[in-house]
Amino acid sequence: MRLRPTARGWTLAAAGIAALQLGVVLGSVDLVRIGTLLLLLVVAAAVGVLLFDPGRGRHRLGVTRTSSPNPVHAGSDAQIDVVIAATDPAARVRLAGLKFAEQAATELSGGRPLRARVARAPRRVTVSYTVQAARRGRWPLGPLVVTRSDPFGVVRASATLGEQAEVSVWPTVVQLPTPGDVLVGEPDRVALGARTPSTDDASLRDYREGDDLRRVHWSSSARRGALMVRSDERAGMRPVSVLLGLPARASALEWSISLAASMALAMLEGGHPVRLVGGTLSETDARPDPLTFVHSRSGPGARAAVLDRTIDLEGPRSNVQGEVDLVANAHLLHSTDSAGGIVLAVLGPLGASARAALAHVADDAQAWAVVRADTPAHVADAEETIRALRRAGWRACRVTQDEPIVDCWLRLLGSAS
Repeated sequence: MRLRPTARGWTLAAAGIAALQLGVVLGSVDLVRIGTLLLLLVVAAAVGVLLFDPGRGRHRLGVTRTSSPNPVHAGSDAQIDVVIAATDPAARVRLAGLKFAEQAATELSGGRPLRARVARAPRRVTVSYTVQAARRGRWPLGPLVVTRSDPFGVVRASATLGEQAEVSVWPTVVQLPTPGDVLVGEPDRVALGARTPSTDDASLRDYREGDDLRRVHWSSSARRGALMVRSDERAGMRPVSVLLGLPARASALEWSISLAASMALAMLEGGHPVRLVGGTLSETDARPDPLTFVHSRSGPGARAAVLDRTIDLEGPRSNVQGEVDLVANAHLLHSTDSAGGIVLAVLGPLGASARAALAHVADDAQAWAVVRADTPAHVADAEETIRALRRAGWRACRVTQDEPIVDCWLRLLGSAS
C-alpha cells in the first residue's frame, strides 16, 4: 500500500508544525496544543487508513475477474467483469468507500484510460468495462488498483487487489467457402482410397497426444510395450497441413497468420483433419504438438484448437531467419506421415534453398501455395518462386497483403484450372 497526504493533509501538517513552533517560541500553551492536535489528526488518519488495508490480513477482499469471450478475435470486443467481494462484516467495512481503477495492456486499452461502470451491493462491488483486442497474442489485465481516504480527506492510500489475468487474442479470420471437389475431387478420392490400407491392415505408428483411443491397436501395443495407433486418417477425408512461412514485417505477419488460420478453418469445416505447422514461437510456447491433427469430429473445440496454435506465433528476426524456419518445417512435413495428404502453404518470395526444400513436399502430397509479394519490388521474386513451385508440382498463385483474404482463396482454388 502506498500512503500519501492529500493537499488538505499537507496543509494541516504544515499548519500544525507552524503552530507548534510558534507556541514554543511565544510560550503559548494553546498554540502548542493546537499544533499537536493538527499533527495527531494527520497521524491518526494515516494509521486508520493503514488498518483498513483491503489487500491484507484475514479480512482482505476477494477479487474475481472474468472475460467474455476469452479468447477473442483481434479487432473484436471483450466484456470484462471484476467482482470485489467481502466475505465478512469486517471486510465490508474495508469495501465501503473504495475507489477502483483497472489496468490493461495497451493492446487491449488502446493506451486510453478504461471507462468502467461500477455497481455496488452490500457485500460486493462489480466493475465492468469493455476492451478491444487490437492485436493477436496474450495480453495482461490487472491487478485492480484501489484507493481510499480517511473520513476527513487528510490521507489517501492506494493498493493493488487480486492477481493479474490474461486475455488471449486469436487472429482475425474470414469465413471462406469450403473447397468442395476443387481440392479433393471424387476421382482423386477413389484413387486415394485404393492406395490407403483398410482398417484391418492399416500401418501403425506411435501414439501421439490427442489421438482417438478407439484407434489404438491393442495387440501390437502389447507386443511392443508402447501404445500404437492405426495410421488410417486418410481412409476418409484427406489430412491437411497448413505450412506457414512468416515474414519479419509486422503487418505482413498478421495478414499471413490470418490467411493461414482462415484456410485451416475452411478445410476443417469441410471435414478434413487439419494441422498448422510453421513459424517461430516464444519461449513460453503453450501450443500442442504441431504434428497432431485436429479433427472436425472433436466438436466445437476443434475450431478453438486450430486457432490456439496461432496465439504464440512470433515473427522471425529477419527474412533470412524466416526462411531457415520454413526449410526446417518443410523437412518436418516431408519426414512425417504426410503421403497422400494436402499441403496449403502461405509463403513470401523464397531463396533457392527454400524453393528446393519445398519442391520435395509435392513428392508425397498435393501441394498448393499462395506467394505474397509485399511490395512492387518483390513481384519478380514472387513470380520466380511461383514458377519454381509449379515445376515441382505445386499449384501456386501470387497475392498481396492488401487483398481481401477471400479473393486470395478463390484465386488459389482457381489455379487448379
